[in-house]
Amino acid sequence: MNIETALKEAMAVNGAIGAALVDYESGMCLGTAGGGRDLDLEIAAAGNAEVVRHEMRMMATLDMDESIEDILVTLHRQYHLIRVLTRDGAYMFLYLALDRERANLALARHSLRRIERELAL
Repeated sequence: MNIETALKEAMAVNGAIGAALVDYESGMCLGTAGGGRDLDLEIAAAGNAEVVRHEMRMMATLDMDESIEDILVTLHRQYHLIRVLTRDGAYMFLYLALDRERANLALARHSLRRIERELAL
């Protein structure tokens, strides 16, 4: 599946507010869907790229032989789910912002995992 289709699939997740595919080295969006006045996806992407880079550095410092699957930021009204792509040399993540009242976090994680598997870069 291409980036546009992947983001449409992410937006089909119950409670989705916005989705993006982000290069975490630069913080630049490779594609976005949703968002709007209450969620600036470009700013969220750049900020979450910092979170991913920080976690990667921390794992290297701790000499952990692990890879990050996803990172969850829980707010009062939203979930922000970051799914790090684990492809050859890919420095990207799928980002999905969800309304907590409407979202099912387990199903959202499952959906992002499926989208990641089917995404052609």
